[in-house]
This record gives sequence, C-alpha cells and structure tokens, in this order.
Amino acid sequence: MAWRRFTDNGPFQHTLLGKESPLSFKFVADYVVYLVVRLMICTVQSLPLGICLAISRRGGWLCWEVLRFRRQVVEENLRIAFPQESVARRNQIGLEMWRHLLLMMIEIAHAPRKITRTTWRHYASIPSMKEILVRLIDDRPLVIISGHLGNFEVGGFLLALHGFPTHTVARELDNRLLDKFVNKFRGASGQFMLSKHGSRDQIAAVLDSGGTLVLLGDQFAGQGGCWVDFFGRPASTHKAMALFTLASQAPTAVSSALRRAGPLTIEMDVPDIVDPGSNTFSLGSVRLLTEWYTAHLEKMVRGAPEQYWWVHRRWKGDPNGRRRRRPTKRELAA
Repeated sequence: MAWRRFTDNGPFQHTLLGKESPLSFKFVADYVVYLVVRLMICTVQSLPLGICLAISRRGGWLCWEVLRFRRQVVEENLRIAFPQESVARRNQIGLEMWRHLLLMMIEIAHAPRKITRTTWRHYASIPSMKEILVRLIDDRPLVIISGHLGNFEVGGFLLALHGFPTHTVARELDNRLLDKFVNKFRGASGQFMLSKHGSRDQIAAVLDSGGTLVLLGDQFAGQGGCWVDFFGRPASTHKAMALFTLASQAPTAVSSALRRAGPLTIEMDVPDIVDPGSNTFSLGSVRLLTEWYTAHLEKMVRGAPEQYWWVHRRWKGDPNGRRRRRPTKRELAA
C-alpha cells in the first residue's frame, strides 16, 4: 500500500521481480524531464523578453544549422508548399520557423504573468472582436478551427482571459507528469484539454451545453480521412471537425493568433465564420466544410509561413489508395 500511495494510485507502476515499483526507468526518466522543464520555465520567466528574444534567435539557428532537427521533413514540406521559391528563401523560412517555435514557448511561459484583464491591450489585439463575441455569448455551441500557426496557445489564453473557457482536443503527452503540469497550467486560465482518443462523450457534452470547442485542422488523418487540397496537393484531413459542426449545428469560425512584431504582440484574427443554422449556409457536407476551412488555413499560412509548424509530415499516404482490409479469423485459419 505504501508503494501504491507513493505512485499516486499507481499511474507509474512497474512490475519488477513480482513487485510494483514506482522507480521504473520510465518513471525516473519522465521525472527528470519534468524537473528540467520546470527549471527551464522558471529561468525563462525570470528573464526580460528582450533577452528571451535573443535566446530564441540563437537557439533557432542552432536547431536549423547545427542540430538540423527534422530538417529533411521541413525542406520537403517547403518544396511542396512553395515550389516557386528559391532554395535560399525556403531555408530562411525554415530558420525563422525554429526561431518562432522557441519564442512561442517563451511567450507561453510569460503570458500568465504579463497578460491580464487590465494589460492585455498592450500585448494583443483582436480586430474581429465584435464578430467572435456575438458567437461566444450565444446559447449555441461554437467550433473554432485553427492550425499549428502563430501562437495558438496564447490565442486560447486570451479567450479564457475574457471569460470564455475553451475545450481543446489534443493528444496526451507521453510523459504523464509533464502532461498533468501542462494541463494544470492551461486550465488555470480556462483552457481545458480533451484527449484525442476516447473523449467523444466529453465533446458531446461541451457541444450540448453550448460550450466552445477548439480544434487544430491541419493534422494528418490517415488513409481514411477526407482528402482535400492543401497548397495544391491532396492532404488527408480529419472528418470529425466537419461532423461536429454539422451534427450540432454549431457556428464555426476559422481563427489565427499571429505574432505581428516582437514577443507577445499577438493579433487574433477570424477570417470567416459560417452558421449551419443560416438560410445562406451552403457547406452542408463534410467535404465542402473541410475544403472551406482548409482553404482559409492555407491562406493564413501563406501570409506568415515562418510561423507555421513545417515539422509535421502533412502530406502522407495516397488519396487513391485503399486501406488494407484486416483478414478475417477464417482467412487466418485457412
């Protein structure tokens, strides 16, 4: 019982010589990573934003030029998206992307201390505030679709700061300690995370109660996804996003939170909103709705390509291929 209490009811149990041990290799490794992340956050929060900006620029150069993290994937994605651009220009986008990612993490660490209900105008602007506010105060649910563009974490933070909690569907982190810390960090401001797997009932509850559901619409959905053009090439996109909109008749907005100048200068934009309950709604199918928001995401990425996550393999699979059918038990026994 003492061992079980130490491991918080056993989430990090490990069978070793017939006993449950909390000191498994995975537990120790996860705990070390957790401590390192906490230490890095404390360090970043203690530094002025000007110094943090310099660190992100040096760190971005290190990731791109020296460590070459996922460089082959980034270069391949940029060739697909911008075939007309020179190699030098694409390399510049790749370098700036890494600087953006590092600065994004710094901004997330600083946001709760610097952006408050009285100071948010010094750091952020929301040109489409009136349009999105009308939907947020409506009794009906709202679906917001964004992508791995700009600082979407600070975007969710700003909505929650104004009293509009959001529920975001995302994959859980493999490190449970870190996952719990990150979710607590988000939840403190009103950003609640729903697991990507097994959260169907929770999503339904959010929509039924008139809540706000935030989704990232630029992730690979496998061979069985909805294939739509993204930068002129078919990309598999999750059907669930369109189904949430159509099934719940929820107004749906495409949104971005782009950095316009230095650190924590965020501009939230809402290029378009559609309402399935409107007489003018003409996107009454999964394909049409998916094409609509994907086209807007592409346009936003083209406007700020250095703020997009080119590290993901967005174009995989074959739109003309078929999923392999699993053999039946009878076929396996034959």
